[in-house]
Order: sequence, then structure tokens, then C-alpha cells
Amino acid sequence: MGTTLTLTAADGHSFDAYLAEPDGMSKGGVVVVQEIFGVNDHMIDVTDEFVRHGYTAICPAFFDRVEPGVVLSYTDFGRGREIVGELADDAVVADLNAAADRVRPAGKVGVIGYCWGGAIAFLGACKANVNCGVSYYGTRLIQYSPQMTPKVPMQYHYGETDKSFPMDAVEKVMAEQPGGQHFVYPDADHGFSCDGRPQYNAEATKLALERSLKFFEETL
Repeated sequence: MGTTLTLTAADGHSFDAYLAEPDGMSKGGVVVVQEIFGVNDHMIDVTDEFVRHGYTAICPAFFDRVEPGVVLSYTDFGRGREIVGELADDAVVADLNAAADRVRPAGKVGVIGYCWGGAIAFLGACKANVNCGVSYYGTRLIQYSPQMTPKVPMQYHYGETDKSFPMDAVEKVMAEQPGGQHFVYPDADHGFSCDGRPQYNAEATKLALERSLKFFEETL
């Protein structure tokens, strides 16, 4: 459906991104932020999903700053964490802004992220040039939330049985971010929206997508 192109951030860094556009009029732009495993087939499918719903969507390869073209298996958490540890927040925001600028001709721009990307969507809502943010099980929200408040509307999705983001931490984020829309999915684990992982929960995924699309309709 889409194509891979090269973007350049404000600091001169060049990186790849997957871009897809709808037929006809676009409802706006969506930046899809990858899980900790890179821009894999699943993230491309997610990007295409938003295109099918009428948005111009782009999925930047944030890990290109450390290792161009890296795609990890769903068991390679260690390498994913190593790469994330080498990414400065300012660099991530610069790449996010470059991706948002690429789809801005379509209209207002939202950012949506999953896993590591869920926290980056929050970071973007606080510091990047976007109009709204959606976070799916963004464990690193635990680190960002006490320090930051989004400057644009924000929606959050959590799995009730997510051991990496337990309910006491979720409740803390909810208390710190009372202006956001917060949804908890029963019997849903971390990664519940990824059909390539054993934690996939089709019912939770469907409901979360419906809520995300409604949020985009209201904010973009």
C-alpha cells in the first residue's frame, strides 16, 4: 500500500520511514511509533490500517539513529532495550517532528504509539509539533509522567494483566494525567494489540482501535 522514503530531522540526521496515503481526501496525518522491535511487518500493517480509515500515515524508523534498518524478533527484548538506551529524547522528538511535517499537508497530525512507542507518543504530545497523542501500554510513561504534561489531547490504553505496567503504576499515571482519556482492558496483557505476539487479544484490540479512531475524529 505504501512506500519507504528518507526523512531528515532538524539536526541533519537522515532516517527511513514507511508512508502510506488513502485514495482521495485525507482526514489528517497519523505518525505511528514502533514497538521496541523496530519497523516490522506488524507496524507496517498498523500504519496501513489507519490509511484504510482515511488517514495519511507514516511509521518512522527511530532506531536508525543507532542501527539503520534494524528489525528484531519478539524475543529480543535485550537488544531493543540497548537501542532505546542510546536514544536521547531530543533526538526522538526531532525525528517525530520530521515525520509529522511530512504528513502535515494532509491536515492536523496525531501520534499513536505501542509499547516503547506508547511512551514516545506521550513525549510527542508534550514536546513535539502534533495535535494529539494516543498511547498503548507505554511502560516508560512511568518515567515521563511525573515530569511532563501533554500540551494536546491525550488518550491512553492499558492491559489489566500487564506485568511490565502493573495496575498500581497505571493508577499513578491516571492520577498524574487527569486530563487524558484512560482505558483499561480486562484480561489484556502487554502487547495485546499485536497479532504477531501470544498476548494478542482480538476483543481488546478492536475496542481500542474504535476508541482511537473516534479520538482522532474529534481531535484532527
